[in-house]
Amino acid sequence: MRKMQQVHATSNRVLVLLALMVAVQGLVFAQAGSVELPENARAKSYGGGWECVRGFREVKGACAAVTIPANAYPTYTSYGNGWKCGRGYRELNEACVAIVVPVNAYPTNSPYGSGWKCGRGFRQVNEACPSINVPLNAYLNSPGDSWKCNRGYRAVDETCVAIKVPANGYLTDSSRGSGWACDQGYRSIDGGCAAIKVPTNGYLVDSSYRTGWKCDRGYRAVKEACVAVKVAENAHLNASGDDWECNRPYRRKQGKCYLP
Repeated sequence: MRKMQQVHATSNRVLVLLALMVAVQGLVFAQAGSVELPENARAKSYGGGWECVRGFREVKGACAAVTIPANAYPTYTSYGNGWKCGRGYRELNEACVAIVVPVNAYPTNSPYGSGWKCGRGFRQVNEACPSINVPLNAYLNSPGDSWKCNRGYRAVDETCVAIKVPANGYLTDSSRGSGWACDQGYRSIDGGCAAIKVPTNGYLVDSSYRTGWKCDRGYRAVKEACVAVKVAENAHLNASGDDWECNRPYRRKQGKCYLP
């Protein structure tokens, strides 16, 4: 008898728990369903809340119909104004106005800017495309909205003047600097090319800066001469050949090599 009472008691507790779970779930569903959707809206598939259906956009908590102006097409996006202007038109004050392409220009597909570009040999000035005045000894530069001087000339204001190459010099392809460089064995001094004086026990180098020469191995540069390196006892020339270092295990100190 006692066992049967215990079974009935357990069953009652289970029934009570099930009833409470059903009640809680019903309360949750009731709260979720209590969110009022504005007209022409639907509940979001994730994250909660709502969103406007296609052809409408949210405006101050409601879904307003997207009004597409003439010469535009719908984008069906949840951002922006919901439409874009067609080719040959651009947005202006919620409308699509025709793009006026000036003479010597062509329309572009870009939604930004003026909607047109000047043709080759012309450049944009305000809303027009005047021709580019290419000076003598120059040519149109890519993409065709500027000009560049021919080789042997450089730009000065709106003209191309000849580059004066000094004796023992040659033209360079660089657009920077003077436009010329000195031949090997010469260096630039005061607008000309002066011969490099290589001292005894020295040799020319390709470098166009500093002295233009280096000392042979075993010598070091001292002003305009190459002086022999005096190697201390228990030492040898270093890798550069312009100084010395102590043999191991000696260490250099005060111009000599000492055992540690």
